[in-house]
Amino acid sequence: MNFIETAIPGPVIIEPAVFGDDRGFFMESWNAAKFRDAGLGLTFVQDNHSRSSRGVLRGLHFQNPNPQGKLVRVTAGAVWDVAVDIRRASPHFGRWVGVELSASNKRMLWVPPGFAHGFLTLEDGTDFLYKCTELYDPASEHSLLWNDPALGIDWPLADIEPKLSGKDIAGKPLADIEAFA
Repeated sequence: MNFIETAIPGPVIIEPAVFGDDRGFFMESWNAAKFRDAGLGLTFVQDNHSRSSRGVLRGLHFQNPNPQGKLVRVTAGAVWDVAVDIRRASPHFGRWVGVELSASNKRMLWVPPGFAHGFLTLEDGTDFLYKCTELYDPASEHSLLWNDPALGIDWPLADIEPKLSGKDIAGKPLADIEAFA
């Protein structure tokens, strides 16, 4: 596995070793020892799987209290995946990183606690899987406004009209969220 630091300390792009032949491929998507050796000693308590059509935008979600770290990947289709630093004491507060995750590139992204997370599906039938370090807690769930001008996220929307849930349409701007200390 190759662990790639991003422009903001915390999120990490993971490129697994993929072994393929005429039958298909094999890869490890999680190996506690390899992640620990890379400085990511993680314990996961919940796995989630969503399927979306092209143009679905989910996020930017976070839990406060009970923040979740998420190891995310795509097994069918493709997404533009975004993590936003919402730790008020961080010198990177309000900055974001984005990466394309797809079934073909097999990349993963580690989104640590203290970051809001969201993604835009780029293909129909996109399957998005993620492991969480804390259980989902509806009372702690919040949405950061996906198109807040203060964030300036460069969503690849050239020919896509995003489909959003009610809670994501009602997301709060960065200035109004209860961010982490």
